[in-house]
Amino acid sequence: MSFVSIFKNRTGIEKEIDSFLNLASESGLIFVQGIDSYLMNKIDAFTEHLNHIVQTEKQADLLRHSIEDLLYRKTLIPESRGDVLELIERMDALLGRFKGVMFRVEIERPAIAPKFHEDLKILVNCVIQAVEAATLALRAYFKDITQATDHIHKVSFWETEADRATTALQKAIFNDDELGLDLKMQLRDLSKSIDKIADQAEDLGDSLAIYVIKRSL
Repeated sequence: MSFVSIFKNRTGIEKEIDSFLNLASESGLIFVQGIDSYLMNKIDAFTEHLNHIVQTEKQADLLRHSIEDLLYRKTLIPESRGDVLELIERMDALLGRFKGVMFRVEIERPAIAPKFHEDLKILVNCVIQAVEAATLALRAYFKDITQATDHIHKVSFWETEADRATTALQKAIFNDDELGLDLKMQLRDLSKSIDKIADQAEDLGDSLAIYVIKRSL
């Protein structure tokens, strides 16, 4: 039985879940724009993107609470309610990670030399791809569970690519004799905080893989 049949005639919660997942995808795009703006030294634009992602996360929080309320108040899918709530909460936490990294950049204002920009952009792209794959996997879980496994595999692929990109960036940073140790450590910590977004996306994918199997039994 797919979630389409479980949520039959429950268009309210379907729409809210769709809106929630749309915000997850949107957060990734805002994050990319924010990092690009910072690398181009467009601080005003970066601040606008930071404010945008804060508002997006607030909207996602409201939707998450509304989804939780609908699941309990209308006694929907009691056999899978806990699984669904955990998945929604994990995705909401991913949005918080985007915001957290941008606030870190806002507070620390790291000096990122142009020679590191390309490696950093590669890392950011891998992370965004991992989160988008997780979003698509979660959407498939609700709408067409047969497609979920393919997206879950892509989450794992992009998480591995993010690890490789992080390693490449950190090697470039620590092999640069022009940088002081304090800046090297700061840039290393920034790269690790970005990479953790992909790690968290993989954690969501791992949980989702288990729930897909449970739904198939």
